[in-house]
Amino acid sequence: MNPPAGLQALIDDGVIDEVLRPLKSGKEASVYVVRSGAEVRCAKVYKDMAQRSFQQRVQYQEGRKVRGSRQARAMGKASKFGRKEAEAAWKSAEVDALYQLAGAGVRVPRPYGYFGGVLVMELVVDAEGCAAPRLGEVALSAQTAREYHCFLVRQVARMLCAGLIHGDLSAYNVLVAADGPVIIDLPQVVSAAGNNAARNMLRRDVGNITICLSRFAPELLDTHYAEEMWALFEQGELRPDSELTGHFVFDEGEVDIDSVMQSIIDAREEAIIRQQGREAAEAGA
Repeated sequence: MNPPAGLQALIDDGVIDEVLRPLKSGKEASVYVVRSGAEVRCAKVYKDMAQRSFQQRVQYQEGRKVRGSRQARAMGKASKFGRKEAEAAWKSAEVDALYQLAGAGVRVPRPYGYFGGVLVMELVVDAEGCAAPRLGEVALSAQTAREYHCFLVRQVARMLCAGLIHGDLSAYNVLVAADGPVIIDLPQVVSAAGNNAARNMLRRDVGNITICLSRFAPELLDTHYAEEMWALFEQGELRPDSELTGHFVFDEGEVDIDSVMQSIIDAREEAIIRQQGREAAEAGA
């Protein structure tokens, strides 16, 4: 196929050799299957966002570091330069997070480099070598659902140990590879220590995964891993190998358990709405 403009420069520079086919397209990026030497990889070409998109990102950008005080002031004022810097920071956040999390042992696509607004990374495939399906698209046995839940909870805990929270984790941001689940789509990653909404985002991330997998193993709804790992994190006691039980004793004066469950249900509905928006964008691309 004829390479899109964003990838022609990578061919000219020898980063990739060929664009094989488009993989998916959304509001924020288009992903292509590419060949680099003997390896098949994927290239994520980020799109420029309208100003309204930055307003929706405010909660995620809180606590993120920027290159300098000039950039920070401009981003705060939402000037033309500031929007450009915010756009660049939003794109590079995923790249930085991938390298950091891969180094921390989190199962994310292996990054190969970021070139002029294009992220080249591992193509996640299933047992047949085809592009891996999303977690929300596969049917699982109860035992496999439990194993995937355990694995993903541990990945979230590893992320938290690295100081990061996905912020938008759901069945649509997890691929089922031949060797198990892989977490993807990290431009909205948040600082666990620097973002005031971090705890709620962690609860939502874990809640989304729990609700998805509870379709096959309903008892997962009785677990409270997010609260357990956050309590350990606040105490400075969370480690990548911490033994998590899913049990947590709530302070009844601090939180209403029914409200917690309702927030998880609300998060699931929000995830469905976001996915519908993604599918509409892909259909119109």
